[in-house]
Amino acid sequence: MIHVQHLTKRYEDLQRGRFTAVDGVSFTARQGEIFGLLGPNGAGKTTVLRILSTVLEPSEGIVTVAGYDVVRDSAEVRRNIGFVSNNTAIYDRMTAWEMVEYFGRLHGMHRDELLMRMERLFEQLRMNDFRDVPGGKMSTGMKQKVSIARAMIHDPPVLIFDEATLGLDVLVARNLLGVIRSLRDAGKCLIFSTHIMSEVERLCDKIAIMYRGKILDTGSLEELRQRHREDDFEELFFGLLSQHEREHGRPSEALVDRGEGDVLA
Repeated sequence: MIHVQHLTKRYEDLQRGRFTAVDGVSFTARQGEIFGLLGPNGAGKTTVLRILSTVLEPSEGIVTVAGYDVVRDSAEVRRNIGFVSNNTAIYDRMTAWEMVEYFGRLHGMHRDELLMRMERLFEQLRMNDFRDVPGGKMSTGMKQKVSIARAMIHDPPVLIFDEATLGLDVLVARNLLGVIRSLRDAGKCLIFSTHIMSEVERLCDKIAIMYRGKILDTGSLEELRQRHREDDFEELFFGLLSQHEREHGRPSEALVDRGEGDVLA
């Protein structure tokens, strides 16, 4: 469903000059699978996802989504994905129902098909209690459900979740993770980006640990534990980051905050 080969993204910055945000990343995410992108803030996760969703173009490499190239076939890619983040804008004056209907129409859905799909989604996501509530009066959890519904309205085969649980209370976050599991069971291909290790452990079929624009390792949770001979996933994660810093440079703030600055200096 998603194939990424040697993906690189470079930027020109007036202060830093030319820098590389994503450096030679490769991975494959399949149908009926939750693929987790795990890494600290600034690891390059969101840049990868923006390229997958055609918001950015790669500097190098080949990226295909549902068989379509993100550069040559960008319109087809957008038809085959849904994107959910933690800061998706909700129009204050539109109700939940109006918002989802609006995005369904943007995708060119026939009215009867759209209404049937909306009824199913509002039931699945437990949104009927606030279907007529305007965005300006919604709670954070309500807004996130609307974001999910509008990403799913056209029934795309690929769904991308970028830090989607950030800022949610524990009950809403738990419900969101349940929705993501059900989408996986329905055969969707899902990319789940986060820096919260417990979510990855509970949710993901395959994991890529990303840091400073590179993927340090990838595999199932069990494969990673066996390969690195470490059952504690948090220790495994920070061990990979520490090893990268010993080989390539200065420690990140995450490692310094954890008390590993002296080890890496």
